[in-house]
Amino acid sequence: MSNTNTAGSIQRITREIASAQKGTDLSIAVACRDSDVRHVRALIIGPPETPYEFGFFEFDMKFSKDYPIKSPAVRCITTNGGRTRFNPNIYAEGKVCLSILGTWRGQPGEEWSSAQGLESVLLSIQSLMSANPYENEPGYETHKKEEPNPAAYVAKIRHETLRISVIQRLEGILQLQPDKLEPVFKKFKSKATASPPESPQASALATASNGTSTPSSVHEYDAEAVFNSLDSAQWDPFADLIKRRFLWYYDAYIRAIETFEKEQRDGTAFKRMEFEYPPNSMEGNFTYKNLHARMEGILAKLNEEKLSWEQSGAQQVMDGTQLAVMLAFQFKQLAYKWNEGETAGRMEISLPNPKNPFVWQLTLFGQPMTNLDGGIFNLKLYIPPDFPET
Repeated sequence: MSNTNTAGSIQRITREIASAQKGTDLSIAVACRDSDVRHVRALIIGPPETPYEFGFFEFDMKFSKDYPIKSPAVRCITTNGGRTRFNPNIYAEGKVCLSILGTWRGQPGEEWSSAQGLESVLLSIQSLMSANPYENEPGYETHKKEEPNPAAYVAKIRHETLRISVIQRLEGILQLQPDKLEPVFKKFKSKATASPPESPQASALATASNGTSTPSSVHEYDAEAVFNSLDSAQWDPFADLIKRRFLWYYDAYIRAIETFEKEQRDGTAFKRMEFEYPPNSMEGNFTYKNLHARMEGILAKLNEEKLSWEQSGAQQVMDGTQLAVMLAFQFKQLAYKWNEGETAGRMEISLPNPKNPFVWQLTLFGQPMTNLDGGIFNLKLYIPPDFPET
């Protein structure tokens, strides 16, 4: 007889999701739909001073009814349509090799236990994104990152982090089409890789509509399955977060491109590592000049979006919409609280245009006796016209 406690499992998952969402770790984000808390989407921001720096790596997590007795199933979906292996332990097919997930052999004490949870799994995955991922491969633990092969591995991961996890992701969100996409595979083209990369959402939709490899005419039409797949294809919980973070990290992205384009000439092929084999590998060429132009295109599009929000907000003020009135009222309340209340002297808010409450100016003063002591930090907030939906 099964001892599965379904209600307890759902309560545990719900509690862990809420804890992660309220946490202070800016490098991790999680989301789920109200209809299925067992299916979680997670975002890990690549750690600084690693080749994964400020990349956007997304994972699909499914929790069974036996959770937390059994570990969740985790799949990486930042794989360039199943073409790119970002780490010895993160395969191109999406498999994540970790002993706590039961996908890799581990030493005693490294297996899954019910004391672990959602955040511990994400932190374990994040730990794979180290400054020297080459050493994650068994048998290569003693290799230093300054050696030729580890250095070459770091170089191509850095390039593909920028190209795939940042640029391609933002271009997809903003519906931008780059002028020229460099071919990822030149030597190893096949029927599977010759076509454009397919997103996990599109793959799921195709599976639901047509079955697996069986002709669609053999299957009966399943309206519920198609509806759920369409819902999944449209679900992108981190789109707004990724746009904001891109603006945060833009200078770091450009600095990395300008630094490393001097070391890796455009057109130079990636070096394949001893433990890589197509299609579970990272093939391609360095194209930093192309990445620089695409980064600038993304920034221009985001700036255009901000300007359109400001203009739309001004129109809402003229029309006297409920949102415009609410924002103006909230600004007056917060201005009194922050500019004249207990936070006075540490934070000030103002409206660049006193007649438009859709754009706020924040000035933060570094707290004394901290690393920010003496600093003055200016931020500008653009509020979308459909707030709080966006």
